[in-house]
Amino acid sequence: MYKIIDKQFLNPTVCKMVVCAPLMAKKAKPGQFVIVRAFEDSERIPLTISDYDTAKGTITIIFQLVGQGTMELSTLNINDTVCDFVGPLGKPSHLEGLKKVAVVGGGVGCAIAYPVAKKLKENGTQVHSIVGFRNKDLIILKDEFDAVSDKLVLMTDDGSAGEKGLVTAALEQLINSGEQYDEVIAIGPLVMMKFVCKTTEKYGIKTTVSMNPIMVDGTGMCGGCRLTVGGKTQFACVDGPDFDGHQVDFDEAISRSTMYRDFEIHKREAACNLLNKEAE
Repeated sequence: MYKIIDKQFLNPTVCKMVVCAPLMAKKAKPGQFVIVRAFEDSERIPLTISDYDTAKGTITIIFQLVGQGTMELSTLNINDTVCDFVGPLGKPSHLEGLKKVAVVGGGVGCAIAYPVAKKLKENGTQVHSIVGFRNKDLIILKDEFDAVSDKLVLMTDDGSAGEKGLVTAALEQLINSGEQYDEVIAIGPLVMMKFVCKTTEKYGIKTTVSMNPIMVDGTGMCGGCRLTVGGKTQFACVDGPDFDGHQVDFDEAISRSTMYRDFEIHKREAACNLLNKEAE
């Protein structure tokens, strides 16, 4: 059992938890993830490690309330325990030997992009972070990105904070202004990552994406997280989650991500009804 030692909502639908997991904290690296179950009968949820502290023995996770599992997890409070907390899983991000990198984060994907930017900065890399949200109320980790970035560009779809527009427009503007990146690392919604890759492909810039498809066991046994990368089947849990973005079949990944949409909506509604009854 793993105790929650801190919890806060970063916006109405995104929750941050710090969990005591000393052995995991010693092994964790940017890009890796954990499998979490709130209760014994909860579904297994893959969540990327947003931060870790080896001295305190803690792992930080940030998640969006999108389904039954994440909604159940959000009901736990400080000093409660998580039933299962397994990891670190997946291959760490390769961040060594880079002189200048653009880290592009979208929405809750910024929770994954932040530890990457932080590690790059620790390595002495010049970091340009571009983070995008639908509006100012959904912004997360702005101060944290500011602390680890040589340049931070904040974008919102409606212009309510930062600059109005998409992260792809900001990235292309930086490239056209003369910025030369060893690599672009994009983490966020599939559509966002797809069009970041289309943008960088024109300029021949290596681009890495972090894939988070449907996943069950996290060890390569179920095959649920399969992707097509460079024409070959890969598994996000053991071969990734980082992949060459120019080789990923995003159309297939987007199609597979919607397979259980109706089921997920039904389960979310059931969870909402249950939580509302408990609140009464």
